[in-house]
Amino acid sequence: MLEGVTNILVVGIGGQGVMTAAEMLARTALSQGYDVKKTEVAGMAQRGGVVSSHVRFGPKVYSPQIDPGEADLLIGFEVAESLRWLSYLRPTGVAMVNTLRIAPPVVSVGLYDYPADPIGELAATGIEVHAFDAGAIAEQLGNLKLVNTIMLGAISEHLPFPADVLKTNIVDGFRAYKPKLADVNAKAFDAGREAGHIKAVS
Repeated sequence: MLEGVTNILVVGIGGQGVMTAAEMLARTALSQGYDVKKTEVAGMAQRGGVVSSHVRFGPKVYSPQIDPGEADLLIGFEVAESLRWLSYLRPTGVAMVNTLRIAPPVVSVGLYDYPADPIGELAATGIEVHAFDAGAIAEQLGNLKLVNTIMLGAISEHLPFPADVLKTNIVDGFRAYKPKLADVNAKAFDAGREAGHIKAVS
């Protein structure tokens, strides 16, 4: 059943799989009959710069751009980036945050001060924040590139379609193009789904 428009903002650092995660969300929504719009800003992504992607889907979507205060879900692959984009999340929204800390170039050139306690600041806003170390889970599974699948698993319970629909799209994609990675990505999705229940406490 299609109701309203879902706005998802995916943010992080270049090379983390931010755009891949956004693309998978968009494709899955499309497979469920939604009208989908997506936009992204890569900047200096290949050099570790900041990356953001907007994904919007619903019965009819006219613009790919999410306005401040309108995101239903914020998926943060890096903790300070999650905090920096928090103003885009609606008060009733959910932030799913990887606790990884990477100082992007905007910090090293002095344009942005890296926060001392980004998780604490996020939690102190009163917004629903879930935070966990996706990198540690990926390391346990033997492949650091699994972070994006872990993050998608974590947010899957907050989507307007069943979590297993997203999981099937991800796993089938790997089975078609990189079959050796299908099973481990299924495990990564399930691990993220479990970790996604961890709430940050202010």
